[in-house]
Amino acid sequence: MSTAEYTVTGMTCGHCVASVKEEVGAIAGVTDVAVDLSSGRLTIASAAPLPESAVTAAVREAGYTAQPI
Repeated sequence: MSTAEYTVTGMTCGHCVASVKEEVGAIAGVTDVAVDLSSGRLTIASAAPLPESAVTAAVREAGYTAQPI
């Protein structure tokens, strides 16, 4: 089990959070996704470490940007 944390910028509402969760949750191997709107923190649990590029691409697909913490 692996955990990764990112800061997501640009989210302003619950719909934003849902979009990020949906896109990141679709990455192969992801077992859990938590997004905190107030802090912008994205926490991802996965079976194995995920490539940073896969996570940032998924967040970008949702319309936002992400940086690893």
